[in-house]
Order: sequence, then C-alpha cells, then structure tokens
Amino acid sequence: MSIFLKTEDEIELMRQANSLVGKTLGELAKHIRPGVSTLQLDRIADEFIRDHGAIPTFKGFPNKFGGPFPASICTSVNDVVVHGIPDSKTILRDGDIISIDCATLLNGFNGDSCYTFPVGEISLEVKKLLDVTKQALYDAIDVAQAGHHLGDIGHAVQSLCEGNGYGVVRVLTGHGIGREMHEDPQVPNYGSHGSGILLESGMCLAIEPMVTMGSRKVMLMNDRWTIKTIDGKPSAHYEHTVAIRRGKAEILSSFSEIES
Repeated sequence: MSIFLKTEDEIELMRQANSLVGKTLGELAKHIRPGVSTLQLDRIADEFIRDHGAIPTFKGFPNKFGGPFPASICTSVNDVVVHGIPDSKTILRDGDIISIDCATLLNGFNGDSCYTFPVGEISLEVKKLLDVTKQALYDAIDVAQAGHHLGDIGHAVQSLCEGNGYGVVRVLTGHGIGREMHEDPQVPNYGSHGSGILLESGMCLAIEPMVTMGSRKVMLMNDRWTIKTIDGKPSAHYEHTVAIRRGKAEILSSFSEIES
C-alpha cells in the first residue's frame, strides 16, 4: 500500500478542484426536475467544468472490466447504486432520486463528491434513507482524525445505517485521492472501531457511504459500469473529499451550492 501524504500547497490545489465539483453540482441542482434526461445533465456538467478550466475526471476513465466511462458525470437513478451512465432515454420523474457523482481534474489534482437529489416530491420512506445516509457521511467525517483508525470511519457509517435497518454496500468503497482519482487506502463503509491503519495528517480521503433500503447485495449490469441493488430497492450515495488533520478533518468539497 502506497499512501501519499499531501503538503499544505497540495491540499490547497485539491481544495480548488473540490470547490469546482461543488459548484458543478450546484449548477446541476438548478436543472433537476421531472422531464429532464440524464444526458442533458451530463452536457451541462461537461460544459460547466471545461468552462472553468478543468477536465471531467470520469470522461474516459478506465474500467477494469473493459471500456472507458463514456460521460462526464455518473447519474444513478433510484435502484442504481453507482456508475449510472447518462443517456437520452433515462428521463427523471416525480418521486425519483438521482445520485450524481462528479469529479474534476484541475491543476494536477482531483476533486470528487456525490449528492443524492430528490426529484419533485419523494416519499417519506425514501427521504429518511437520504437523511440517514447523509448523516452517516458526517458521522464518518467526525471520526476521520489523525490518531484514529480507518475502521472508525466504516464503523460510524455501519452503526448508524444498519441501526436504521438499511443495507451498507460492501463491494464498493471510498478511497484515497490526490493526483490520481483512486489512491490508497480503500475506505470501506463498514468496520470495527480501532481497526485498520492509523490515520495521519495529510491523508486525503473520499468518504462515500453507499446505502440501500433493502439488501446490501448489488449486481453489475451488461454495460459493465452500472451497479444496481439486487432487490430493486432505492439506494443513496453521499460523498465528500476530506483532508485528515490533528483534530476535525477539513472538508474540501461542499454541498452549500446545492443546498442554497
């Protein structure tokens, strides 16, 4: 395992890349409504990212199963957990949820964040899934401190989400991030308190709970990218990129542009 600790100058560059991700998600929030296709959202994101001098990290990103990712964002609707491919046929409907995962490469460093958006009016049951998953993200960030352990992050997510009767996906994890999109270490959303490697100041991690309303088991679709829940129940996904500090982690990405 090769973990690259970042300098303050490098963290500043990562902060800029992540700031653009937050602004991109905020721009997309203006367009998420019934009748909009996921391809329309992808085109908006691609233009916005490039207009701000960055490259969409996901566009052309290699897949261990085969071909490169064909779009600039991942658009995962309802029972799609991650890696949904935008297309003209997927039209948002009232009551849907859509997780949009976005990453940018700016000045040699990557930013990465995801947010699950309600489309129109969603059920109270689904809203609770979103609320708990987002709270699990912040619970995980609270324990992501130098001197704590990697397993503390997963334990925080698992205890809250499973305590509410939800499934925590095992085969997908968060990750280290920096010059490369995916760096060591992997950051599972389950684990035991005090287990795993020791967290150090200067680590940068993408923490991303992926939580289902039913079974934690998932399946890979024929496009070799899209991953869905095995039982067809909805899934939520929230992600922040953080820098580990002595004390509370610094959140480099932002949801403020979305929620304003």
